Amino acid sequence: MIDFSLFRPKVRQLAGLDISSSSVKMVELSGGGKEGYRIERYAIEPLPRDAVVDGNINSIEAVGDSIRRALRRMGAGIRHVAVALPASAVITKKMILPAGLRDQEMELQVESEANQYIPFALDEVNLDFQTVGPSPGSPDEVEVLIAASRKEKVEDRVAVVEAAGLKAVVMDVDSFAAEAAFELVGRQLPGGSENKIVAVIDIGANVMNVSVLRNGQQIYAREQAFGGTQLTQDIARQYGMSLEDAESAKRSGGLPEDYARDLMRPFMDNLALEVSRALQFFFTSTQYNQVDHIVLAGGCAIMPGLADVVGGRTQVATVVANPFAGMLASSRVRPKNLLADAPSLMVACGLALRRFDP
Repeated sequence: MIDFSLFRPKVRQLAGLDISSSSVKMVELSGGGKEGYRIERYAIEPLPRDAVVDGNINSIEAVGDSIRRALRRMGAGIRHVAVALPASAVITKKMILPAGLRDQEMELQVESEANQYIPFALDEVNLDFQTVGPSPGSPDEVEVLIAASRKEKVEDRVAVVEAAGLKAVVMDVDSFAAEAAFELVGRQLPGGSENKIVAVIDIGANVMNVSVLRNGQQIYAREQAFGGTQLTQDIARQYGMSLEDAESAKRSGGLPEDYARDLMRPFMDNLALEVSRALQFFFTSTQYNQVDHIVLAGGCAIMPGLADVVGGRTQVATVVANPFAGMLASSRVRPKNLLADAPSLMVACGLALRRFDP
């Protein structure tokens, strides 16, 4: 029997841990139910250059060190985390199965049918499945989502978490985690997100992830090679800095007065052009010809005025993601800092929500 353990929670109390190419981010939530969620604490720690490249962990030791630093900032008490694989490392597919199968029967069915979707030997992968709901075409069938990843991809994530003294009890997919956090953001959109087409644009260090959702379900996804590292490189060249110093200055705001005019505004214009191109790809490759809202996420999303620049270029109402809006916050969380960091915490927040899975 193959290993059905890609993203199933084993314990109730855990924090979300997002390992990106530029930083590690941790979020702990409490509450849930009628009283709503409360953010207890969070931390962001930068990663050394090339410690994580294209979603692959190149240095378990370096990433483990960054997680330990984040853990110290979070404080004591965290032992279990939910982590995520990059979507590029996971094969997902929906299949139709008979309704009413027991778990073991469904596992056998998934295993027997997974061969046609997965280009690896099944003993080389971690495979899991989740029932999505009734099949649109038949009440006697259910729609089942399967997700599979090479075992070494999963094992690298587990090893780096263990190197920091933690235990990974949930292995999710970063795009699924971001979708979970989007449920919190979608409620804030004018008129809500029901029956709306929403493009979530996550601008990372090197890659811009585009995910188009309708009623919380992804209908389109695309990656584009564009990210905040380009601005960091421009700063380093313009002001004769190392890349590390340039990144630090970009985050802290300690740059000359001409920075906004000469570097930041052209970068935002290019970013808006990339978003516009992404929407055109969406329109030409799907049945859809409009987007109702754009939600900006990722570290670049907090740039002053970016939502206006993107909205102006695309002529689509644009907002900056904040999954914590309306949440209570513990005394350990500084509201001003959280507001600035919120767009980059979408995946970590979505992972933290796994604590409340039924």
